[in-house]
Amino acid sequence: MPIAIIVHGGAGSISADRFETAQAGCKEAALAGWRVLQAGGSALDAVEAAVRSLEDNPNYNAGTGACLTSDGNIELDAGIMEGQNLSVGAVAGVERIKNPISLARKVLESPHVLLVGQGAQEFAQEQGISLCQLDDLKTARQYNLWLKRREAQAAQEEPRYVRREFNPPVTDEERHGTVGAVAVDSAGVLAAATSTGGIHNKHHGRVGDSPLVGCGFYADENAAISCTGDGEDFTRLLIAKRAADVVARGATARNAAEAAIAILTARATGTGGLIVVDRLGNVGFAKNSENLAYAFLMEGQQEPVAGV
Repeated sequence: MPIAIIVHGGAGSISADRFETAQAGCKEAALAGWRVLQAGGSALDAVEAAVRSLEDNPNYNAGTGACLTSDGNIELDAGIMEGQNLSVGAVAGVERIKNPISLARKVLESPHVLLVGQGAQEFAQEQGISLCQLDDLKTARQYNLWLKRREAQAAQEEPRYVRREFNPPVTDEERHGTVGAVAVDSAGVLAAATSTGGIHNKHHGRVGDSPLVGCGFYADENAAISCTGDGEDFTRLLIAKRAADVVARGATARNAAEAAIAILTARATGTGGLIVVDRLGNVGFAKNSENLAYAFLMEGQQEPVAGV
């Protein structure tokens, strides 16, 4: 069976000066997963390796480099799924976890499906995953964005007679940054993984689509999907599962991705994108946001193809 992998580094409006960086990180992640597949490894191992690479890259909103909550904390969500057995593991609202996708993998291997907050962190320690410090995850870029949001909020709360310039609302680039990977291995097994820091200045405890099966990620015998964008709308519409169902009806990965985004555009105001791989080793992606950072490798390719 043909192997394939495609990764994404988030959707939104990516500034031109960040194009090269966004693509480079996606290429690196795709190669990390591709090496696993080429060595005969599983799709599950491949997507975990790819997402770990993106979580370790401070240029993405996942793991190291995740955005800050309204109170200056970092809360991480992640989910991973294997299509053959419909095995799922996810975590939400976890703190001080360097690679939440690997914690989600541990959940997949347990009797659980989704663990949250303090319970997930206790489970991590039971599994031998040590806790890091907040400063290990925080980057200057994300901290400065958080400060700007606080300044904007303070300006809005001042008396009307005080004239002061303040920053505009959160931009698309600030809002989206979820990372993900989908793959099919030589045995024809599909897997999907998604990880995120959420949205900037989010309310403590807010959870989007990323750790929710069928919403931010999904894999079955037909396709694997990872999403990025306005999580509430992806959750309401079960975008990942819808894309898999389109493949099940005979569509290619590309057509399924486009069909799912068409539903998002027609039924909601949110924007974003998704990546898909089907059981035949075809990859696809689609978006209704300005940009989507991605990279993919399929049989016959020597180097990843990347874009924004």
